[in-house]
Amino acid sequence: MTHAAQASKAPEVGKPARRPHTKRPSRRAAETRAGYAFLTPWLLGFLGLTAGPMLASLYLAFTDYSLFRPPEWVGLDNFTRLFDDPRYLNSVEITLQYALIGTPLKLAAALGVAMLLHSRRRGQGAYRSFFYAPSLIGASVSIAIVWRAMFIDDGVVDRLGQGVGLEAGGWVGDPSMTVYMLILLTVWQFGAPMVIFLAGLKQIPNELYEAAEVDGAGPLRKFFRITLPMLSPVLFFNLVLETVHSFQIFGSAFIVSNGTGGPADSTMFYTLYLYFRGFRDFQMGYASAMAWVLVLFVGAITLFFFKTSKYWVHYSGEGR
Repeated sequence: MTHAAQASKAPEVGKPARRPHTKRPSRRAAETRAGYAFLTPWLLGFLGLTAGPMLASLYLAFTDYSLFRPPEWVGLDNFTRLFDDPRYLNSVEITLQYALIGTPLKLAAALGVAMLLHSRRRGQGAYRSFFYAPSLIGASVSIAIVWRAMFIDDGVVDRLGQGVGLEAGGWVGDPSMTVYMLILLTVWQFGAPMVIFLAGLKQIPNELYEAAEVDGAGPLRKFFRITLPMLSPVLFFNLVLETVHSFQIFGSAFIVSNGTGGPADSTMFYTLYLYFRGFRDFQMGYASAMAWVLVLFVGAITLFFFKTSKYWVHYSGEGR
């Protein structure tokens, strides 16, 4: 090698020699790893307690499984049996009746009380706490027991009814009245949607009501032209939430009927009958099929709400 070539490869005088490039983990990659590390407990719980059991129940829905022998594949037999089961069809009818009557009444009560509590007055916080309290304790065992005691023969409701000239007899033992007793219980627990309606009412500008008063609009016109359209996103949220909850009724029906679904299967709601089939008759495959039918049905209703919301839900700032 010539002296000129060696001189060209030598480091230039006054310039530091280049160090070999080493890859360092970026800050974003480190944050990503830390995030996954913190998410690991939740992911393990989701896979082990939610996703795993759901997939297992989906498989069991196509099997004959009774906890005492290995599951045997039966295909769609469990799903076809549903439509030949009169108690199942009765549970569907009762649950639909409960949802179609109870949900609108609950939302109407929540909106009405929210509008009353929206105006400023002395003791406003105490009134709000008073009306919200049933939502905190309404689903408890003790309240369901008290509710049952109120509607039995010679209970408080029976005595009040006799005082105004109604026939004697409690609602608990009357198959035609028990579902309405439970509807009254769910309407009484309107505190949660009421609080959400209150938050929505605070977002409506007062200028709209002032302009409507200048135009001579009365209370009803202001309600239907201003309050309801401005509250439509909140109403949509409450409607979806309460509809889903109405199909999940179990505890109050179980307690009021003493775990029997009676009288005459009048409180045999969908989830209660699912419990009977799965944990009393040990027909886990049949109960899994019932559970997945409920999931698909509630999902279809929710999808219907979202698809039709564009016709009646109005968000502020969206183009018309």
